[in-house]
Amino acid sequence: MGGFSFARCLILIVAASTLAVCMANKDWQSGSYQYPKYTQAPNKIIVGGSEGWHFNFSYTDWALKNGPFYLNDTLVFKYDPPTENTTIPHSVYLLPNLRSFVTCNLTGAEMLADVTQGGGQGFEFVLKKWKPHYFACGQHDGIHCSLGQMKFFVMPMLRWY
Repeated sequence: MGGFSFARCLILIVAASTLAVCMANKDWQSGSYQYPKYTQAPNKIIVGGSEGWHFNFSYTDWALKNGPFYLNDTLVFKYDPPTENTTIPHSVYLLPNLRSFVTCNLTGAEMLADVTQGGGQGFEFVLKKWKPHYFACGQHDGIHCSLGQMKFFVMPMLRWY
């Protein structure tokens, strides 16, 4: 029974992602589509842009709108370290697979950056492998991931020179 519900969830995610990509690229048919800027050098990308890494922002939408991402690009996670006035600390985890990403299950996840590493210039992660990378905030046992939308994934593309 658990596999059946996971399969239904996976189908829903694939359908929603396909719809999002189609809507994001709706100008392809009219010929006004702007092709992404291809650069030979790796890019440094601030996760969330000017929003940074915080609760209640859709990073999945951000990733869809700001892709493609390429091998050797650097993702920069910027967030305020905890202080007396900050009650919502953040972290960065690399989840092991799609199932963990969908369910925000931190079992087997690797902590990349703790609550203090996002300050200043931020925490940097280089996309070194050609594989899906599933990122999430692991604070409060994954609640920031599940309720606060603090998760996204990227599949870096090969850069053609």
